[in-house]
Amino acid sequence: MTDFPALPRAFTPEQIQFRASVRRLMESEFAPQTARWREQGFVDPAAMTRLGAEGLLLLWAEEDYGGLGLRDLRFVQVLQEETVRACGAGFFHNAHSMLVGPYLDHFARPEQKARWLPGAVSGEVILGIAMTEPDTGSDLAAIRTKAEDMGDHWRLNGAKTFISYGVTGSLFVVAAKTGTGRGQISLFLVPSDAPGFSRGQHLKKIGLHEQDTGEILFTDLRLPKDALLGQEGQGFAHMTKLLAVERLMSAITSQAHAQTAFDLTHQYLLDRRAFGKPIGAFQNSRFRMAEMRAKLDAMQAFVDACVLEANEGALSPEASAAAKYATSVLEGEVMDQCLQFHGGMGFMEETRVARMWTDARIARIYAGTNEIMLEIIGRSLGLGDPRPAKPQ
Repeated sequence: MTDFPALPRAFTPEQIQFRASVRRLMESEFAPQTARWREQGFVDPAAMTRLGAEGLLLLWAEEDYGGLGLRDLRFVQVLQEETVRACGAGFFHNAHSMLVGPYLDHFARPEQKARWLPGAVSGEVILGIAMTEPDTGSDLAAIRTKAEDMGDHWRLNGAKTFISYGVTGSLFVVAAKTGTGRGQISLFLVPSDAPGFSRGQHLKKIGLHEQDTGEILFTDLRLPKDALLGQEGQGFAHMTKLLAVERLMSAITSQAHAQTAFDLTHQYLLDRRAFGKPIGAFQNSRFRMAEMRAKLDAMQAFVDACVLEANEGALSPEASAAAKYATSVLEGEVMDQCLQFHGGMGFMEETRVARMWTDARIARIYAGTNEIMLEIIGRSLGLGDPRPAKPQ
């Protein structure tokens, strides 16, 4: 992201060239639209088809489905860094490609892939994932959405909230109970044009205004038997398998967002003058920027190492939790300091750093709250409660 990292980053010449082409596209075509997207509360679906036309959706998808077959996550990392740099964290195509798409990659049957992947690669099908419910939050075992086996079809009833692409999405991976016990969950592919599918509120957030978030509802929705994604009753196992990379995507975004704020503020400190000299010439400015520079460089090295581990299929839950936790905390620290440097203008919505400050707050909540991340890391240290639970 920056022109002066502490260490060179491990990108191939092809990936460096890829970065340059993505940067040109983001700056010329998408960045000018972000203000309008924020005002209307969603990214135009046409932006997704434009990305698809450039081959930038589901980079990992095989050529048989219209993809490029690029499974080196460094390409995804470059794409996400340049998206955040030019457009912000709210251009959420990464959710389509790397949070939802991998469910099709790992668990879909060949006929399901043939039906849905070409449209997802082209951007004509926008993917969302529907897990969270109004009364469950992080406790997915307590979901109430239910899929009943009716013999020749499934009957789906329930409600989901905080759904990314809940307003514009056209195909959702839905978690639903398929048994009477706690946690007996299965995954289903649910198109938005299915009878019984409806959309609830377009939810208003304090940040990420261009990333549409909504409610979706299922009322006696009839699904064919082949809508089941993966194995019945294995929804938790399927979700767990993909969590490490999902949290790495969050870490990549937080790191890129923080780095972008730093770069914007660095330039501001060079340009803005007070008491006859640039603001950056004051010792406090130099020291605070130096502190952020050191932390950002150290964190970037950690994130890059996690990407390489993920490429080998070796990224552990603990490492991904640590990356998600640490980058989101640093992101918050950097945003707050950068806003402070901008003074009163930093509190004005017209200033990009102000918008970034509000956008950054969700990073400590989504993809598993930071408290959950600390629990995962703490248990890996052997610090879980060794006492058996007392009878209630």
